[in-house]
Amino acid sequence: MIDDLPAGMRARHLADADHLRVLAVLDTWWGGLKGEAGATERALLLPRLYFQHFTTTSFLVERDNGEVGAFLVGFLSQTEPETAYVHFVGVDPALHGQGVGRALYRAFFALARSHGRRFVRCITSPENTASRAFHTRLGFTASTVKPDYDGPGLDRVVFTIALCAEPTGIA
Repeated sequence: MIDDLPAGMRARHLADADHLRVLAVLDTWWGGLKGEAGATERALLLPRLYFQHFTTTSFLVERDNGEVGAFLVGFLSQTEPETAYVHFVGVDPALHGQGVGRALYRAFFALARSHGRRFVRCITSPENTASRAFHTRLGFTASTVKPDYDGPGLDRVVFTIALCAEPTGIA
């Protein structure tokens, strides 16, 4: 499924049984970003429905011992037939810089292309500077900060990448 992961890692599609396992790593992986409000916000962004209804377009990376190493929750837009959307992605900080995030995006881009999608979009909070830098390195174009994008006080940065050719940071 994803053949360019570091040794000792394997990927598969998400399953309903992965929901609580993924929620359990969020606070640690995000280093407490935005405190208790941030923890609640992250948990609310990943309700079980994503692990039930978007399994074929989402991925989980596990270590050989079964521990969660990374995940990507994505879907094909029903409203915009040329667009796919990465809803939430996380990589264990111990794996940063080893190509795991890039491999997840590469797999999602290939899946999106196979369904005729030409663009991938995603968002992040302005405070998540690591996410902003990562997406920029992959070749995404960032918007200015969109105030109240997800509701009062929930500002976001919107990222877009065209899939016409292999994105620059992916190869």
